[in-house]
Amino acid sequence: MDAHDVLTVSEVSRRSGFAPSALRYYEREGLIHAARTTGGQRRYTRAVLRRLAFIRAASNVGLTLEEVRAELARLPEGRTPTKADWTRISAHWRSRLDEQVAALEALRDRLDSCIGCGCLSLKQCGISNPRDEAADSPEAPGAAKLPPLLRRPRPTPDR
Repeated sequence: MDAHDVLTVSEVSRRSGFAPSALRYYEREGLIHAARTTGGQRRYTRAVLRRLAFIRAASNVGLTLEEVRAELARLPEGRTPTKADWTRISAHWRSRLDEQVAALEALRDRLDSCIGCGCLSLKQCGISNPRDEAADSPEAPGAAKLPPLLRRPRPTPDR
């Protein structure tokens, strides 16, 4: 491997905008890979920048790490997405984004009367959540009346 194509953690962090802790997290999750020097330091190939850009783009449109993992798993080991891959993947993302837009529009349209939390603090909650039915809902805890897409917990890379 050409030394020019090998990057340190700090170089990848600077170039990608991800914190070193996020890089370690993504490596533990199997989304990126690093080689180790004899001293145990991580070294990444330059191609990792493309995978990280892919992860960033997916995250910015609201995809979960599981969804990102599923798309990256369809690629041959060690290969980053090509134009053809991106076309196929973006078709999957389009339907996912359409669902997200619909969920956000539903939230926007009822935001002035209810945010779906099941709090019973507004008169509308007596209609949406009479007698606090949301308390026994399988969707509880949290904003049980929100569209499921908007209730998903968002994992943080710094765990």
